[in-house]
Amino acid sequence: MFFKKAREDVAAVKERDPAARSFWEVYLLYPGLRAVRMHRRANWFYRHKMFFLARWVSQRCVRKTGIEIHPAATLGRRLVIDHGTGVVIGETTVVGDDVTIYQGVTLGGTGKDTGKRHPTIGNNVMIGAGAKVLGPFTVGDNCRIAAGAVVLDAIPEGCTAVGVPARVVRRGGAKINDLDQVHIPDPVSQKLCEMEMKILRLEKALKENKE
Repeated sequence: MFFKKAREDVAAVKERDPAARSFWEVYLLYPGLRAVRMHRRANWFYRHKMFFLARWVSQRCVRKTGIEIHPAATLGRRLVIDHGTGVVIGETTVVGDDVTIYQGVTLGGTGKDTGKRHPTIGNNVMIGAGAKVLGPFTVGDNCRIAAGAVVLDAIPEGCTAVGVPARVVRRGGAKINDLDQVHIPDPVSQKLCEMEMKILRLEKALKENKE
C-alpha cells in the first residue's frame, strides 16, 4: 500500500508539473509531496488519539516545508501541492481526489463557526495561488478557483470562481484538465460588456425615434 501510494503521488505530480523530472527528484525534494506524506503520519497518530505526537509531526512539517496541515484534516488521493509555501489547511477540511493546490492557499474557517468550520473540496478541483476558501461549505467537483480569489459561499459542480469576494462562472460540469490560473472568464467584464451593448441599442433606438 505504501509503495502504491508513493507511485501514485509521484505520477500525479509529474502529470501536472512540467518541471518534474525523475521519480526520486519528486519523491525526495518536492515540499508539497513531503507535506502530504508527513500529514499521513500525523493523521494516523491523531486518529489513534496520540494528539501530542500528531501535532509534533504537523509542526515539524511546517518548519521543513512551509505548509501547515492540521492533523485532523482529511486529504484525498493524488493531491498535488505545487510549491506550497504558505498553504494552510484547517482541522475540519475535507479534500477530495485529484486536487491541485498552489502556494499561499488557505482552506480555513471564518472564526465564528463551531464543529465543521472548514470547507469540503470536491474531486478534480484546482485552487490557484493565494486563493482563500473560508467557511464550512462545499466546493463541487471539477471546479477552478482563480488565483487570489476569496471564496465565502458554496460553489456548484463544474464552475469557476473569480474575484473578491468570488463570483461564479458556470462551466457545465465538464471535467477540467486545464490548470491555467490566468485565462479565466471574468464575470464582471462580461456583465459590463452586456451593459455596454444594451446602452448602444438604446441610443440607437432613441436616435431612430427622433428621426
